[in-house]
Amino acid sequence: MLELLVLTIFPLAMLLSASMDILTMTIPNKISLALIAGFIVLAPFAGLTWSDFAMHIGVALVLLVIGMGMFAMGWIGGGDAKLFAATGLWLGYSTQLLDYALYASLLGGVLTIAILKLRSMPALPSFLSYNWLMRLHDPREGVPYGVALAISGLMIYPHTIWVTGIL
Repeated sequence: MLELLVLTIFPLAMLLSASMDILTMTIPNKISLALIAGFIVLAPFAGLTWSDFAMHIGVALVLLVIGMGMFAMGWIGGGDAKLFAATGLWLGYSTQLLDYALYASLLGGVLTIAILKLRSMPALPSFLSYNWLMRLHDPREGVPYGVALAISGLMIYPHTIWVTGIL
């Protein structure tokens, strides 16, 4: 049962956050809260010591401050900042954290360029039937950066202690 939770909580949260960001341009707080709760429940079973646990919390807090700074600058949304921090909670101070940040930056850049290209073209008539497509096409809207954060998280997760420790 423990293995099932480890193999599902984080990936499902990433998939749900990407989907919600594409469809609604928001990442509900419930997703970040589920990641936090999942970490707290599973951390003792992953063999984290109290000092490791504290370091993971510290990393999450630092990432939250960085994310909120980026939110204040208008670079990302508030849900993105919270997802960034909650993902960092799971990754802790490992080398995967740096890989995650690098992948998220690169994928975020590609996503931004793709959406700007989409927005430079006239909306297809079929877009009119789908609010989420019209939102993606609207130049007044932001970029669903949660997609890049989620894909990056899914790319890194198989290499973390969470997965390597149970397999």
